[in-house]
Amino acid sequence: MYEHIAKNRAKTVFIIIGFIIFITVVGFAVGYYLDWRYGISNNYSILLMTFALILAVIMSFSSYYYSDRIVLSLTGARPISREENPKVYYMVEGLSIAAGIPMPRIYVIGDDGMNAFATGRNPQNGVVVFTRGLLDNLNDEELKGVISHELSHIKNYDILLGTIVVILVGMIAIISNIMLRSLIFGGGARRRSSKGSGGGILSLILIIIGILLILLSPIIFLIIYAHCFSFTILY
Repeated sequence: MYEHIAKNRAKTVFIIIGFIIFITVVGFAVGYYLDWRYGISNNYSILLMTFALILAVIMSFSSYYYSDRIVLSLTGARPISREENPKVYYMVEGLSIAAGIPMPRIYVIGDDGMNAFATGRNPQNGVVVFTRGLLDNLNDEELKGVISHELSHIKNYDILLGTIVVILVGMIAIISNIMLRSLIFGGGARRRSSKGSGGGILSLILIIIGILLILLSPIIFLIIYAHCFSFTILY
């Protein structure tokens, strides 16, 4: 178990560093293109590279420390109190004690589908989320099985890796979309010089990269989601 936790932490660090490097390189590439387009030597490239580095660090920090809030906000989940659903509350409490982790916060999504997932950066900040359809349709033994499954993801730090990957991949898709629109629909006349063909090739390369990132982001999301993110589809 400890080896699994260590691997998840190492993968998380690797993904965050890779994300920061990737966004910084994209910022430099776009800046280099703008240098060519407007004839300004090395100004945009350095400026955008610095901005991209700062932005990537902020986004990585946010995805780590606020991953649970981001996911809960995106899914529209709301907290469950002990008074509202004592059965689920005491199940989660008892199974958490048995697993040797702090009791996670419990949230519910008003959806008829039968799904559950866990999020948060560590067991101290863990959250388990159930859909209303799951709570209404499972018997006690089935519900205990789902809860135990999600608690195991919290205990093994699967939620840290999965949540950060999902958020960062989503951010890459958004940035790629913005970059692509800027390159295709951006205003301003191009430089007509002997370097025009080289700049045109760079522009085409950036557009292709932007399109590929937008197209591949959902695929990357699904692949990592299936292997890392603690999402349970029961039916």
